[in-house]
Amino acid sequence: MSELTPKEVVAKLDEYIIGQKDAKRAAAIALRNRWRWKQLPEEMRKEVTPKNILMVGPTGVGKTEITRRLARLTGAPFVKVEATKYTEVGYYGRDVESMIRDLVESAITIVKAKKRVEIIQKAQQQVEERILDLLVPMEQTWPAEEDPETEARHQRTREKFREMLAAKELEDREVDIHLEQRQSPVQVFSNMGMDQMDQNLQSMFEKMMPKQQSHRKVTVRDARELLLEQEVESLMDPDVVHEESIFLAEETGIIFIDELDKVAGGSEGSKSADVSRQGVQRDLLPIVEGTTVQTRYGNVKTDNILFIAAGAFHRSRPSDLMPELQGRFPIRVELHDLTRDDFLRILTEPASSLTQQYAALLETEGVKVEFAEDGLAKLADIAFQLNQSSQNIGARRLHTVLERLLEDVSFEGPDLKGQTVKVDANYVNEKLAEVTQTDDLSKFIL
Repeated sequence: MSELTPKEVVAKLDEYIIGQKDAKRAAAIALRNRWRWKQLPEEMRKEVTPKNILMVGPTGVGKTEITRRLARLTGAPFVKVEATKYTEVGYYGRDVESMIRDLVESAITIVKAKKRVEIIQKAQQQVEERILDLLVPMEQTWPAEEDPETEARHQRTREKFREMLAAKELEDREVDIHLEQRQSPVQVFSNMGMDQMDQNLQSMFEKMMPKQQSHRKVTVRDARELLLEQEVESLMDPDVVHEESIFLAEETGIIFIDELDKVAGGSEGSKSADVSRQGVQRDLLPIVEGTTVQTRYGNVKTDNILFIAAGAFHRSRPSDLMPELQGRFPIRVELHDLTRDDFLRILTEPASSLTQQYAALLETEGVKVEFAEDGLAKLADIAFQLNQSSQNIGARRLHTVLERLLEDVSFEGPDLKGQTVKVDANYVNEKLAEVTQTDDLSKFIL
């Protein structure tokens, strides 16, 4: 668990996200409360639950990015789901629980990456021994005919090959390797996913499916990579990985539920649609409130998982949600529309800003792109104007504008090697004249 203070968390978020001070503060406090919770006595810890957050604001202002960056700061398992995906009748019952299964899968990825670092050296040593076995096979002799001199000669040869391997002198030599992989039972059940199967039945099929043997003739260079993955997998204890992953998901997991406003009901829509939305909310409630979900790796308690929900709430309000569900998101923050100055800051301030990204992409072709101050100011003006006069899609508008602006350079990039393109106000006006002059902006909307 990260021991970053709330101020440090906000400072980290400021490196990538412009504005939205209230949302950043709420996220930072929620993260610090996680650390505080870990310091409590066991009895008190049972009484304290995460204070879930509801973010209200238009699209493209940073709701998802704040949560994603928060998870990266802590190394916590993170899953983003769309509330609307659970609206189909007959599916939302078990599918709502699938977000917890996805969280465990995310935790497994994190735990395996950590374990890999711990065992990689041993795995590499075992791979070296396996490759030496292929390059210098032991001569087949009867036990009664074992000769110490033959064994010593074999060891000397093996050590010579070991030195050649270390010096990368045998990289292109071909060897025959055997690879094992178990056929996945998912292929048997066409439309029925793994999560929909009984867990015991699923495990039974996994054990029944035979391992497929494949023989491949590859270079030593490729064999090293293929065998390394096998050795890493064999050195990991699946039970330990699954146990640690479940603990990590339960104690530090973060689930971001987007588009919650789409299932909030409201005045619009048919009665049947409202019933469906209510059903989704009812099924979300026990997950957020705290329940136990069965996964293929074991039972997962959701009591201490941090849930961050978000929605634009244009046609509905948070008060349109079920009272019980509202109560499970006690912290509410409002994210504001981006201003013209926000657009300018987004273009220049964040680490790996959009302008840096486009410049780096074109630099791979030998084309240097320089953004002048007046050019950046003009881009910010146009993006803000388009959001005001058509659909407001927040910071995503900058992707649209920049893609249009640099379309010709991107297309002709291979032929412009060694040249410098200066993006100033005149260049922006020339390339985006059609965008600023036409009344029909639909073709420029994402």
